[in-house]
Amino acid sequence: MQTEVPDLSSPATVIEPDTARPGLEDGVALCLSGGGYRAMLFHLGALWRLNEAGYLPSIKRISSVSGGSISAGVLGLNWSKLAFDANGVGRRFESAVVPPIRSMAGRTIDLPAIIGGALLPGPISERLVAAYRRHLFGESTLQDLPDDPPRFVINATNVQSGALWRFMKPYMRDYRVGEVRNPRIELAVAVAASSAFPPVLSPLGLRLRASDFSPPGPGEDLHMEPYTTDVVLTDGGVYDNLGLETAWKRYITILVSDGGSGMRAEPDPSYDWARHALRVYDLVDNQVRSLRKRQVVDSLKTGKRKGAYWGIGSDIANYQLPDSLPCPVEKTSALARIATRLKKLDSGLQERLINWGYAVCDAALRRHLNPKLPAPARFPYPAQAFIRLPFSS
Repeated sequence: MQTEVPDLSSPATVIEPDTARPGLEDGVALCLSGGGYRAMLFHLGALWRLNEAGYLPSIKRISSVSGGSISAGVLGLNWSKLAFDANGVGRRFESAVVPPIRSMAGRTIDLPAIIGGALLPGPISERLVAAYRRHLFGESTLQDLPDDPPRFVINATNVQSGALWRFMKPYMRDYRVGEVRNPRIELAVAVAASSAFPPVLSPLGLRLRASDFSPPGPGEDLHMEPYTTDVVLTDGGVYDNLGLETAWKRYITILVSDGGSGMRAEPDPSYDWARHALRVYDLVDNQVRSLRKRQVVDSLKTGKRKGAYWGIGSDIANYQLPDSLPCPVEKTSALARIATRLKKLDSGLQERLINWGYAVCDAALRRHLNPKLPAPARFPYPAQAFIRLPFSS
């Protein structure tokens, strides 16, 4: 069995075969966290700024979980349409990527999936897959993602093995169960597995054949049925709520976009099992996310890694840029408190989330990665600039 070598300064565990690599690779990896539609739109704003700055073509890996996987899936499926110019700017980003994500944010899909799952045969996750298929991905599969680079890695959690299940174009794998080369899994299925938020949208089952897997390699102690035939998956954020694992162990420069909300005190928590389970899940997620965040930021500050971190709960003033876009913390903090749901958000709220992801990504890039990057002149949606309109959620 592969053993994990603990490193208390690292936000990602290191699996033994990874240590055989001769150091980290040059290159940039982007991590997109979970957080429902809130994170999906926040990441869209960050991707918007990364595109304007000419960074997208230089990214070697985009690793995502949960709500981040919705944004990543749309970006990956439309990568060939972006029409990058000589400066690395995708001239069609706004027409190819923005509309489908915003259209999705205008639909509630979690509650209908839950109700349908309660009233109709079959698991709730099948309704989630159907919604993604209908509104975003059609019949596209992992083979419709672009060839490297970048490599898109959509992460779910294997309930059986307790490890990360990674969906990507060249293969999907769990380091204990094994690897399936060139998987034809639908993109809608991969994103649904990554965003199968427990306990209400989880689990998602994959029916495979043992013969789909490559011959077992060292340490694949679960390379046997039913692990290779009936795979049970849940939200990728259960294992890795920042999407760090597959990026941190390989690349020198790490960009982390964190759309996860901070946890608030609750004076009268519910006693019924469903709401109590959600509250306990939030507690666990908050603690793990906070630990990973501290370790990432410390690694960047001490020079162990290059890159930048920005979060939906950040205060843009902390980046100490005199020309950052105006984002009063009392207004951006309210955005961080939007519930982690796949629930319809009105147009104005969508635009404020996108504006905030764009602005704080810009501040992080110019403060920590490229001080020579020109400041943006305006928000993607100037009419929703924080200084012009009263905020309401």
